[in-house]
Amino acid sequence: MMKATLARENVSFLPVRINVLISIVLMLLCGACAAATQTAPVAPNIVLVLIDDAALMDLGAYGGRAETATIDQLASTGTLFTQYRTSPMCAPSRAMLLTGADSHLTGMATIPEMLPEEQIGKSGYSMHLEPRVITIASRLKALGYKTYMTGKWHLGSGAEDLPDSHGFDRSFVLDASGADNWEQKSYMPYYETAPWFEDGVAASLPEDFYSSKFIVDQMLSYLGDEQHEEAPFFAYLAFQAIHLPVQAPAEFIRKYHKVFDDGWDVLRQSRWREAKLRGLIHEDAALAPMPSGLRSWDSLTEAQQRHEATRMEVNAGMLDAMDFHLGRLIAHLQQTEAFANTLFIITSDNGPEPSSLTPGFVNDWVLQTSGYHTDLEGMGGKGSFGFIGPEWASAAASPSALFKFYSSEGGVRAPLIFSGPGIPRDQNVDTFSLVTDIAPTIFELAGGVLDLSEQHLVTGRSLAPVLSGVLQERYGKYEPVGLEAAGNSALYQGDYKIARNYGPYGDGAWQLFNIYLDPGETNDLKRRQPELFDQLLNAYQEYVLRNGVRPMPAGFSQRSQLRSNTLQVILKRNRNFLLVCGLGIVLCLVVGMLLYQSRRVQPAEGV
Repeated sequence: MMKATLARENVSFLPVRINVLISIVLMLLCGACAAATQTAPVAPNIVLVLIDDAALMDLGAYGGRAETATIDQLASTGTLFTQYRTSPMCAPSRAMLLTGADSHLTGMATIPEMLPEEQIGKSGYSMHLEPRVITIASRLKALGYKTYMTGKWHLGSGAEDLPDSHGFDRSFVLDASGADNWEQKSYMPYYETAPWFEDGVAASLPEDFYSSKFIVDQMLSYLGDEQHEEAPFFAYLAFQAIHLPVQAPAEFIRKYHKVFDDGWDVLRQSRWREAKLRGLIHEDAALAPMPSGLRSWDSLTEAQQRHEATRMEVNAGMLDAMDFHLGRLIAHLQQTEAFANTLFIITSDNGPEPSSLTPGFVNDWVLQTSGYHTDLEGMGGKGSFGFIGPEWASAAASPSALFKFYSSEGGVRAPLIFSGPGIPRDQNVDTFSLVTDIAPTIFELAGGVLDLSEQHLVTGRSLAPVLSGVLQERYGKYEPVGLEAAGNSALYQGDYKIARNYGPYGDGAWQLFNIYLDPGETNDLKRRQPELFDQLLNAYQEYVLRNGVRPMPAGFSQRSQLRSNTLQVILKRNRNFLLVCGLGIVLCLVVGMLLYQSRRVQPAEGV
């Protein structure tokens, strides 16, 4: 601009023909600049929504009973992925989602609550994002994006572990596996309280807190603060819905009264049939069986059935409430005219949560020390501890086998929706995809190009060519793709999968399935196709070596490790109090012994 001004100021001193020539050149240059400005691609705003513990078919767009009108509308104007897989545990999934790297390369190979002593401090098991890791927020920030996060982090809360040290301009996050949805309160004894942080500093929640509402409110405040900015934004909303404790406002719960009265056996069957109608599974696929030892619906009394049905009503209400508040965010983007240029990605971190409050050390603490109840009256409200338990989780995961924590399809097969500018409308894609594919996809859609020198840190593949129709697949027919979390493992190759699950719902033995014909993992082909089984097992061992997967200690049990780690945390947290108590006990014993001895001393003869 300055050069053009100087040229115009000197025109009067030049001959007319030169004057005209310069004017023409300037006009051509200005026209070229304008044309370049008009054709230059506009970087999209990006909203990444992570639901906690939602099954493949929980959302209405996939056939679920909960009303998720906001997400369903996005799905109808976007693309649904039907063969998407994630890690079976929340923290590894979140690390993979944000980095595009296998969880063992990020430092979050498992969750802190279940980390065995043998893995503490080992590479890949630090329980925070390690220095070499680059998040999608950092990558987008380098492209000029403003970056924000609200919700569940669960990737470390030590110095330089929180979102403000990993590329986020603003953040208000919970660094725990979960927490109460009504107040700042821990939901399990592993945590003393609910550790919320704003921009890296410990923070308190407002009096009117409800998790889904607050997560959206806080994001709206960040977006509102930056309305004057012309830069695109990346907004990551990691909801607590529908992780336990399952809680929801009464007005959302009431909508589902009696909806689940037909029970979990019927829900399993109906989702299996619906999955066939929607093309989510092969038309001849068998229904995955209920895990051994679980109750049938008909074995319950009428009162028990009402209690259990209400649990699922609260679960649906919590998902509905999350969707409602997400709708408020979309309304804001529409009002500010940002919606048309906003890309939405919606997914879940793993399958449905099977945990329930059976008698035991951890659960007794929940009920007796933390003030929770599991009564039918007030279920879902403040003070209640809601959960769906393994029977409902198995039904929710249908047509797949098992649920969260396990590498069977019920633990790792999840919904994935893309919607927004450049995304094909009303399209279902059955391309195999993985949670590590999300970050490179976002980066490419934002106009970024991955540095080849960093590709060893990004194990995922961009799905942008699939979305555009350039490619039909991102992983070759004979290309193995592995997963592991706390010993529960899987490896995919084309139509086949090997999987290993430990107790209490697995036996630790590898199995082989044709996952296309048998997505319910009902027919183990290990003995019928031994050569293929050995080939996939060898490929898994290569995955182990390549990613630094460490073996689980002999006799490892997720439940036992959780109890052990929780006890150690409680003892460490209360060491000063216990020390004082211990010294007091020792002092009392010493005084008691001295008194006892003094009474036994007899006067000498003749005195």
